[in-house]
Amino acid sequence: MADQTESSVVIDSAPENVLRVISDFEHYPTWAAAVKEAVVLERQPDGDRATKVRFTLDAGAVRDTYSLDYTWNFAADGTGELSWTLDESTVMRSMEGSYRLAASGAGTRVTYRLAIDLRIPMLGMLRRKAEKAIIDTALTELRKHVES
Repeated sequence: MADQTESSVVIDSAPENVLRVISDFEHYPTWAAAVKEAVVLERQPDGDRATKVRFTLDAGAVRDTYSLDYTWNFAADGTGELSWTLDESTVMRSMEGSYRLAASGAGTRVTYRLAIDLRIPMLGMLRRKAEKAIIDTALTELRKHVES
């Protein structure tokens, strides 16, 4: 899945604070409007970070329950990358994405990458437009939640 859509935002908070929010999957429904439920299915052996999460999504025209497998690569200061791949879904054939956190002055530059392949045919241009809308909404909601 070579074609990925990407966008970035600077959040007025330290990387470790942003990391704390993006790793707290169970609370996504409180700040990510389309996420109705998030259940951690598996964790790393130390029990700290989730490695598999099931989401229930209701984004109007798109409704799905899907699970993602997560890979963590972070430094002690909260900079690094959280990436994921699709485990199972009824609507999507595949999904790859990541949050990359980098220090930016007193804040954090968050770069979100996403590539989705749906089971229903969709023109590449429309798919990328949908990915861009998903990314922009997610970054806006994340920023609002972290900075509040």
